Amino acid sequence: MAQKPSIPKGTRDFSPIEVAKRSYIMNTIRTQFQRYGFQPIETPSFENSSTLMGKYGEEGDRLIFKILNSGDYLGKVKDDAFAKADSTALTPQISEKALRYDLTVPFARYVVQHQNEIEFPFKRYQMQPVWRADRPQKGRFREFYQCDADVVGSDSLWQEVEFVQLYDAVFTALQLEGVTIKMNNRKILSGIAEVIGASDKLIDFTVALDKLDKIGEEGVTKEMLAKGITQEAINTVAPLFTLDGSFGEQLKTLQTLLANSETGMQGIEELTFINEAIESLGLESAKLQLDVTLARGLNYYTGAIFEVAAPEGVQMGSIGGGGRYADLTGIFGLPNVSGVGISFGLDRIALVIEELNLFPKETVEGTKVLFINFGEKEALYAMKAIKSLRTQGIVAELYPDKMTSGKHMKKQMTHANRREIPFVILAGEEEMTNKTFTLKDMRAGEQETVTLDVLIERLR
Repeated sequence: MAQKPSIPKGTRDFSPIEVAKRSYIMNTIRTQFQRYGFQPIETPSFENSSTLMGKYGEEGDRLIFKILNSGDYLGKVKDDAFAKADSTALTPQISEKALRYDLTVPFARYVVQHQNEIEFPFKRYQMQPVWRADRPQKGRFREFYQCDADVVGSDSLWQEVEFVQLYDAVFTALQLEGVTIKMNNRKILSGIAEVIGASDKLIDFTVALDKLDKIGEEGVTKEMLAKGITQEAINTVAPLFTLDGSFGEQLKTLQTLLANSETGMQGIEELTFINEAIESLGLESAKLQLDVTLARGLNYYTGAIFEVAAPEGVQMGSIGGGGRYADLTGIFGLPNVSGVGISFGLDRIALVIEELNLFPKETVEGTKVLFINFGEKEALYAMKAIKSLRTQGIVAELYPDKMTSGKHMKKQMTHANRREIPFVILAGEEEMTNKTFTLKDMRAGEQETVTLDVLIERLR
C-alpha cells in the first residue's frame, strides 16, 4: 500500500483562494515600494554557507538549513572527524551551501558583488521566500516569504523617517488600522549596557532583553544572570521594563539615565529627530511608539530598530521589523557603506487580515461566467463569445466535457455552484439561430436572453 503523502512540518500548501489573498497583499506592498522609489532585485534561494554563517548570532546560525554536498559527501571526511562526533566541525566538510535565512545578508553580498553597477544610494526591494529551522507554531513557519526594502549608501536619518511612512502607507492601503510601529536604537541599548557596567556582554544583554514579551521580566532576569550580568546591574536597568508615557516623555527619562554615555545620548538624538519629523508629517493609520526593551536579536543592527505589532486584540507576533546597519557590507570587503531596511511578514499579515475579515471581496473572485457545453457546434459558438468576453477583462470559461444527458447538464450546473461562479450561459440551437445567449444568475435564480453586446454589459 502506497504511503500517504505529506509535507515537512512548518511548510504549507496554498489553495487558489489563499494564493489570491497572498497576491493581494504582495501587490499592495509592491505598489508602495515602487511609489517610494525602490527597485526590485532577486537573489538565489541558497547561498554559500560562508555568506550566511556568523551573521545572525549563535541562535540564528542554529536555525540555518544546511544543504548536503552533492555526490559522496562523506567520502572526503577524515576518520578522526567521525570519531569526535562534533557536528560543528563536521558540518563544513559535508555542507558548503545553505538556504537563505533572510534577505538582508544576501542583499549585502549582492551590493558588494555588483558595486560597480550600482548607483548609491541604492534603494532595493525584494519579495522572496526564506527558510528557518525554527519550531513551527501559529504565525511561525519554516518556509515563509519576506517582503524587504533597503537603502544602502546613506547615513541620513530621513531614510528612517521614510520607512516609518512606508509602513504606514502599506498598512493604510491594506485597511489594517491600529498597527504599532515600535522603535528603539541599538546605541541606546549600548549606552544602557555601558552605564550598568555590562558593555562586554552587550550581545547577551540585548538577546535576553529582546525576549521580554515572551518570557517576562523574571525570565529575562534569569537569563541575564546566567550570562554573568550582575543582579546590581539588572536592578539598575529594571525600571526600563515598565517605562511608559509618550515617545518624547520616554526619551526624557532615558536622557537622565544615559547622561554619562556618549553612545547612548547619540541614540537618543537620532530617535528624537525621527520622532519630531513624524509628528510634523503625521501618520494615517499606524502609531509610532518607543520601546526600550526592543532589541531585535540580530547582531548587524547598529542604529534605529523597528518592529511592527498587529492591532490590539489580535494574538500575533511581530508583522514587520528592521533597522539600520552601519557596515554590513564590510564583512564582504566593502567597508563603510551604511544601510537601513525594513521587512513585512507576509504570512503573519495574511493571518491578521483573515482574522479581522479585511480581505476585499474582489480579492478572491475567480471565474465570473461558465458556458454550459451542449456539444461541438455549441462549444465553438460559446468559445467565440468567450474570446470577446476575455478581451473585455471578464473571466469566462467553457465546461470542457460536452453534454450527453440531462444528468450531465446537472453536473455542469453543480460544478458552477461548487466553484461559486455567479453566472452560467446556456447557448443551444435556438440561441445559435438567434445569435443570443441565455444568462442565468446562479444566486438569484433568474435568467434572461441577451445579445453578445448586452451580455458584455451585464457581466461588466
